[in-house]
Amino acid sequence: MGEPQEPPHRVAIITGGSRGLGRALATELARRGWALVVDARRAHELEATATELRALTDVAALAGDVTNPAHRAALVEAATELGTLSLVVNNASTLGHSPLPRVDAIEPAVLRDVFETNVVAPVALIQAALPHLVDGGTIVNVTSDAGAEAYEGWGGYGSSKAALEHLSRVLAAERPDLTVLVVDPGDMRTEMHQDAFPGEDISDRPEPEESVPGIVALLDRAEPSGRYEARAVSV
Repeated sequence: MGEPQEPPHRVAIITGGSRGLGRALATELARRGWALVVDARRAHELEATATELRALTDVAALAGDVTNPAHRAALVEAATELGTLSLVVNNASTLGHSPLPRVDAIEPAVLRDVFETNVVAPVALIQAALPHLVDGGTIVNVTSDAGAEAYEGWGGYGSSKAALEHLSRVLAAERPDLTVLVVDPGDMRTEMHQDAFPGEDISDRPEPEESVPGIVALLDRAEPSGRYEARAVSV
C-alpha cells in the first residue's frame, strides 16, 4: 500500500485581499490552515501582504482588476491548483468617487464603474468559480448598511450593494446546495472609509480585525444563507 495522502487544502478566494477587511480575513483563515488566493489592484501592497501570509499557509497572489474576465479566470485557476475551492469572498469594491456625490450629480460613467466593480464582477466571479466549487461551498458577499439605508451621498455605492444583496438572495433560492452569506462588516477604519469622509477623523471606527471573528463564526458553524452583521454574530 502507498503512503496515506494528505487531504487537499481548503482554498478560499478573497478579492481585495491586500488591506482592510480582506487582509484581516485572509490572515485569520491562513492561521486556520486555509490556502488562499488573494488579489488587489496595487501589486506592491498585494505582494507585501502575500509575503506575510506565506509564513502561515500556501498563497497565490494575483494583481489585477476583478472587472477583467481574464483576471477572474486566473483567480479560479490558481485556486484549483492549490487544492479544493471551498470559499469565495467578494470583498473588493469601489466608492466610485471621493468625496461622495449626490444622486443628482453623480456622473453616469462613475455609476457604471461602481456597478461593474461592485455587482457585475462579483456575480461573474461566482459564475466562474461554481464549476470548481466543492459541494456545499460558500459564497461571502461583503455588503454595507448603505445597501439597506438611505444616506446622503451614498446613492451610487449603496444602490450597488443593494443590488448585490438581492442577487445574493436570488442565488441562494436558486442554489440551495450553496451557502450564500451577505455580510455587513460595519464601519471600519479603512482607506475606503476615509475616502468616504475626506479630511475627517475616523480614528473612532473599529479596526477591520474586529469584524473578522463574526465572519469566521458564520463559516465554522455553517450558518444558513442570509444577511448577517459581522459584529453582531455571537462568537
